[in-house]
Amino acid sequence: MSCSPLTSSSSPFKLPLSFSSQRKKLLLCRLPRAAAAAATTAPAPAVSVPRVVLHDSLDTAGIDTRFARAARESFCQQVGKLSGIDSETSITISRGADLAKAALHIAAEDDSLVSHSSVPLPVDEFIGRLDDLSTGFCSLYMPPTNAPPEIFLGNLERYFYVHKGFRRVENMCDAKALYLHSVLTCRSGSAIMLSLIYSEMVKMLKIYGFLDFDAEIYFPHDFGSLPRGYLKQKSKMSDQPHIMTSKSLLVEVLRNLKDAFWPFQFGHSSSLFLRAVHAANHIYGPSSEGESALEIASAKAAQHRIERGVWTTVRFGDMRRALAACERLVFLDVDFRELRDYAVLLYHCGFYGECLQCLKSYETAKSCSPRSKFRSNPIEELEEDAVENLKARLNLILGEEGWSKWKIGTSYWGHNLEPW
Repeated sequence: MSCSPLTSSSSPFKLPLSFSSQRKKLLLCRLPRAAAAAATTAPAPAVSVPRVVLHDSLDTAGIDTRFARAARESFCQQVGKLSGIDSETSITISRGADLAKAALHIAAEDDSLVSHSSVPLPVDEFIGRLDDLSTGFCSLYMPPTNAPPEIFLGNLERYFYVHKGFRRVENMCDAKALYLHSVLTCRSGSAIMLSLIYSEMVKMLKIYGFLDFDAEIYFPHDFGSLPRGYLKQKSKMSDQPHIMTSKSLLVEVLRNLKDAFWPFQFGHSSSLFLRAVHAANHIYGPSSEGESALEIASAKAAQHRIERGVWTTVRFGDMRRALAACERLVFLDVDFRELRDYAVLLYHCGFYGECLQCLKSYETAKSCSPRSKFRSNPIEELEEDAVENLKARLNLILGEEGWSKWKIGTSYWGHNLEPW
């Protein structure tokens, strides 16, 4: 299917205000007083967010990060609107952050990291395309008044998946499927992106009173199924794992990017962290008996690509976008293990002091988490051993005279200004 922009069909159907105006009104809605009080009295996190290095290191190397910084700031502003209550509400009724804008700001930052564009990604224009989807449904597929919810949702699905031709892409090596602006343009994307677009249509239709029932989005965890709407009153307990909240949606978006652009794609372990640690060990030869020559060669090749700055091929990872995804996940403060994963990327980039500080924050956060007391997974045991070994190596490196004075950030990015 060719990538063609979305356009709304002309229709005599009249709306009192533009959808963009109503979107702004929706985002100005405040939580009830009790909810706001609960949000303001929530305890502060026990662990401070460590210093992130990506933008500063690129600036030091002479790489322009104006657009990347602006996009990151806009993303953080949207995330900051998620209160403790609002972040756990369904994506179809979220009133805090504008999830579509948050996803587009993620795309805008990554676009600025991998392109030489002299202009930022036009976020507002893609918001307009998203709103046009809802107006197109109103003019073409709106069911008769008092139609059952099943008819309404059935029409919405036919409009979205048949008339507009949106489809799910299984191959995560296609980076376009992971960014909202590309999905709106090419009409093919990951399950999480289709869920986001579907929920935005539902929310806008409900704002205008065309939807007089409570709807939920069923997020599929299997391969091949499509996100679909259903009547909330008919939901079952088994549907709960398939309901996305505002925070879980952003986490899923970022983890998809992190998985896709992780610089160490090869290895026997399913743990991204262990793959990166093993790659650091294999640079100097096999770390244990029984390791295949292919695994050792893949680790050395990954390190060579990183040193040369070759980072645009999704199959072989992308250090800049992987770091960006990790930094956003750390900001979301959803899982203390994100600190550990961010730390190992810093190690490979040569930011040894920042890596050690990040591991210390990880251990502090882990000690405060009840889940750390029930560690029985063999993979988690290997990960904890790897953390201790990495800390020991960092202490040895930082103990050597001269390391603290070397500006590793300039050395790492300085000779690799071109993204190809």
